[in-house]
Amino acid sequence: MSVPRFWRKQIARYNLVGTHCKKCDEYFYPPRNMCPACRREGEIEDFKFSGKGEVVTYTVIHTAAEGFENQTPYVLAIIKLEEGPSLTSQIICEPEEVSIGMKVKPVFRKLGQGGERGMIYYGTKFVPDK
Repeated sequence: MSVPRFWRKQIARYNLVGTHCKKCDEYFYPPRNMCPACRREGEIEDFKFSGKGEVVTYTVIHTAAEGFENQTPYVLAIIKLEEGPSLTSQIICEPEEVSIGMKVKPVFRKLGQGGERGMIYYGTKFVPDK
């Protein structure tokens, strides 16, 4: 991830901030500059999501990408937020604990480390909401 993109997306990633179109009442994550349905007539505003949602589908990663080898196995899921949008994120739990329809809530965690200087970046992951 480039440094400019990292800083540009930081608020949305750290706080689950997306956008809401006041005209059609649709919610978007990641944020959009224009509503795809209303186009130029839409009124876009920032919106902070609660982060609560449910698992739509998931997979268990056994062979991880570089930098994530020590985390395997881990769960990667598509989560539908209560407000509507879906996003892909890691669920922090044992693989046998996850199920489709499981309720989840957000937590702030280390996402990774990159670049020559090893810049650590943080963001939202999810845990079961029991």
